[in-house]
Amino acid sequence: MKKAMFLAFNILLFVYALYPHSYAQDFPQWGLPEGAKFRLGKGSLSKIQYSPDGTRLAVASSIGIWLYDTVSHREVALFAGNTSVVSVAFSPDGGTIAGGYEDASVRLWDADTGDRLQTLKGHTNSIDSVVFSPDGGTIASASGVTIRLWEADTGEQLRKFSGLRSKVYTVAFSPDGGTIAGGYEDASVRLWDADTGEHLRTLKGHNGHTNLVRSVAFSPDGTTIVSGSGDATIRLWEADTGEHLRTLKGHTGLVASVVFSPDGRSIATGSRDDTVRLWHTKTGKHMRTFRGHTHFVYSVAFSPDGKTIASGSRDATIRLWDAHTGESLPTLIGHTRSVNCVAFSPNGRYVASGSLDTTIRLWRSDTGKQDRGLTVPSVVSVDSVVFSPNSRTIASGNSDSSIRLWDFDTGKQKRKLKGHTERVFSVVFGPDGRTFASGSTDGTIRLWNPNTGESLRTINEDANSVGSVAFSPDGKTIASGSLDDSVRLWNVDTGKHLRTLNGHSDIVRSVAYSPDGETIASGSEDNTIRLWDADTGKHRLTLGEQTGFVNSVAFSPDGKTIASGSSDDTVRLWDADTGELLRTLNGHTDDVWSIVYNPDGRILASGSRDGTVLLWEVESSIQLAVEPSERRITTFGNIKRTALLQNYPNPFNPETWIPYQLANDSVVTLSIYDQSGHIVRILDIGHQISGLYRDQAKAAYWDGRNQNGEPVTSGAYYYQLRAGKYTALRRMVVVK
Repeated sequence: MKKAMFLAFNILLFVYALYPHSYAQDFPQWGLPEGAKFRLGKGSLSKIQYSPDGTRLAVASSIGIWLYDTVSHREVALFAGNTSVVSVAFSPDGGTIAGGYEDASVRLWDADTGDRLQTLKGHTNSIDSVVFSPDGGTIASASGVTIRLWEADTGEQLRKFSGLRSKVYTVAFSPDGGTIAGGYEDASVRLWDADTGEHLRTLKGHNGHTNLVRSVAFSPDGTTIVSGSGDATIRLWEADTGEHLRTLKGHTGLVASVVFSPDGRSIATGSRDDTVRLWHTKTGKHMRTFRGHTHFVYSVAFSPDGKTIASGSRDATIRLWDAHTGESLPTLIGHTRSVNCVAFSPNGRYVASGSLDTTIRLWRSDTGKQDRGLTVPSVVSVDSVVFSPNSRTIASGNSDSSIRLWDFDTGKQKRKLKGHTERVFSVVFGPDGRTFASGSTDGTIRLWNPNTGESLRTINEDANSVGSVAFSPDGKTIASGSLDDSVRLWNVDTGKHLRTLNGHSDIVRSVAYSPDGETIASGSEDNTIRLWDADTGKHRLTLGEQTGFVNSVAFSPDGKTIASGSSDDTVRLWDADTGELLRTLNGHTDDVWSIVYNPDGRILASGSRDGTVLLWEVESSIQLAVEPSERRITTFGNIKRTALLQNYPNPFNPETWIPYQLANDSVVTLSIYDQSGHIVRILDIGHQISGLYRDQAKAAYWDGRNQNGEPVTSGAYYYQLRAGKYTALRRMVVVK
């Protein structure tokens, strides 16, 4: 058996090696918004859970539910949505995934196909916990001060447990399905009869918790309840009588997650003290501490065989641990909290993103793959990030009022600059790289020598918080956006205040110079973008079609387009001359904090509070008038690039068409693989001339049969295009 599994795994690795240009791009890009090239990061993570057979790990995130293969530790699916997922659960048969959403809904998904089955509505607050009954027939969801029960097949609401003013953080079924336990803000655990809704008992008293209860779980035999609390303790209770059995102490912070091992002999806990701990159930003895996370551990889960523990943390990682030895297994990485800032390297090859998860991550803009990560202290948020003009240095402005300079090649911190007294929201290099400026909520702008770290000059902003600073293209002037609703211009050499641009009616969040230096764009919390004459300060134009705060503005390198990021979760593109709205890019599920163009203007990066960076193909202002599907394919009548497109219909039964496009004449082959990496069918299309092969008359056709002519079974399959040196891979689903 082990030999067969080893062989299957190596076949899978071989298949992955066949398409180095596409795996890192295509697999993590499921559910990608129209017009976006790559998604960088996983989104802000919440809860994790293993499938009943242990083959998959589900992760609730701000952009949807991620599924990981537990052998390869790679993403195999993303069930994308338009709002954050707070909680997640598998049905007992593994066929359905329930997600609890921030918009107060519970959504059920087919775990194999990714189809949404139904949406359960009735709650009025975010769903903090969702769980299936042991027989899979009922779903319990906790939100606000209520617990609701739903019929899993029909979505019918069965009953509601309420009447308490205390918030419910977590809910769990007993193994026989007859009892429900809830963890409450008032430091109690309450038990309810699942059939009648009757309140059975409250676990509290002099031996009870003294702070909110964040997690509860029944032992596999149903005799014991474990609870984790904000008082940093774990408590065990007799399920039938409510008697307090013992208290486990050792954590030094809130206990966010508790779970029994499948055999009930041990308990794993995750805490705000950044650790995972393992305890002996009967004796309460502390057995092992798993160290490696650098931030709050908010979720832990045992694999069904009890051999592995998964833990999710605010340090941007999901870590896997050997439950018996404590050995750290592969780590799954990606931003897991708000992305506050993004920047392209001057050569356009890299994207840097800074996050509330205390990391700076470097990504390849051509593949979407993470290159490396830079980690600042765990209490520090990265609020701004920028490359030096020679790409050798990365500067970050941080929530601890510091500026840190990093060596791009080694990833090591070169120096830490202190001078500001509050968080640094903006850092920017001058055009020659000899000076950089920083803006802070302490009301000052500071100029620095990046080579020595010397503070050159302090510009006093009259104690008004500085949210954004920008150098003019000639490096002689700095524009700053301020808390007093104004834009101010300063002389770099003298620090002298030149003029104030008034007109906004709320905080100015972002400022940018046009490439020719003649225009300044400012974005404000008054929902507008204003354009100003850089020499005279005269107001030229107001772009007023935003529906949320304008957090970031950027000019395209040719100066013809302005991009804006907004608190309404969108990126908008505007004609810089007329102010006309050219296009709205939808795809983020939370505020867009930062946007930036790459040097050639063909890619726009947007960083969001949802924990991801999206790379958009935008091209020139002329092409923005073309439909997105066409814009990505042709340039003035010519095929821009070879590409493999999504099959249609998808899911399908019994046949499908696979569209593609060729930039050059090529010999084309399409290979179809099953989930184990085995070849199912090879479509030898032959020599094709450059062109579009998208409609049913030209696209590749698959009749849903294998090489022997037999119909394939339901499930996910992968199709790979080979055209000359080009390879790409996509996913499709057969449903029968």
